[in-house]
Amino acid sequence: MSDFTHDFWSWYVAGLTLVSIIACAILLWISGTTKVKAHADNTTGHVWDGDLQELNNPLPKWWVYLFIITVLFALAYGLLYPMFGQYKGVLGWSSQGQHATEVKKMQEAIAPIYAAFRGQSPEQLAGDAQAMAVGERLFQNNCAQCHGSDARGARSFPNLTDGDWLYGGTPTDIKTTLMEGRNGMMPPMAAAVGTPEEVRNLAHYVLSLSGSPHDAVKAAVGKGKFGACAACHGMDGKGNTAMGAPNLTDNIWLHGWGEDAVVKAVTNGFSNQMPAQMGKLNADQIQVLTAYVWGLSNKPAAR
Repeated sequence: MSDFTHDFWSWYVAGLTLVSIIACAILLWISGTTKVKAHADNTTGHVWDGDLQELNNPLPKWWVYLFIITVLFALAYGLLYPMFGQYKGVLGWSSQGQHATEVKKMQEAIAPIYAAFRGQSPEQLAGDAQAMAVGERLFQNNCAQCHGSDARGARSFPNLTDGDWLYGGTPTDIKTTLMEGRNGMMPPMAAAVGTPEEVRNLAHYVLSLSGSPHDAVKAAVGKGKFGACAACHGMDGKGNTAMGAPNLTDNIWLHGWGEDAVVKAVTNGFSNQMPAQMGKLNADQIQVLTAYVWGLSNKPAAR
């Protein structure tokens, strides 16, 4: 991949662009100075479809002028803006700078809206209809792509309405998750468990923890292998919010339910990422969004 991010390619494209512009100017000059021998009737002798003859007329002046303007515009654009390799342009424009300017204008425009919410806790904001209306829009724009427009999630994307939290469901926990993001990983554990048959026995024991349908005999055999999982999920299987390890006793299955799903999880592991939102949202927006997400699984008193 580094071959395509090397400086060579920017200079290659810049050189190709410059050569193309110069070639257009040369072509225009050649077409304007080259004399074509024509017949007495001002035809060149080229005939198509039997009777369609080519005349030897000069290019229209408006077309020539437009061509010249195009070439000059291209050169001027390349001088003012970063078009040639690493050259930044006289104006110093960049897409990052443009984006930063637009974000700043947007933040200034919405500041009065969020000023009314400052100084209030997420629990208080969760009972404010106006704050929740703003929080809903923030959620739809930044979170619904993964968690769904109803926040009920999907396979591998947590349901935010059921009160089951991988990293804790207090306003402080939710705010930390939004600001810093989360990197959840379950390593492949099949090698630590043993043979494929032992992995299946362990899967039945895991299913038994939540009262899910399972083979009691296989579960009894697999119980001894659960020690490989206890470091994260705990000996009782209730999970560990400090590590984001799921509770295996509540019958909520993030990555699918059933023997095959558990075997797949133990054999292949998982790697999930919740992206940090602090770079996209300011502190006021994070506070309102925290209140909205917390309110999805809690029922604060309405104000």
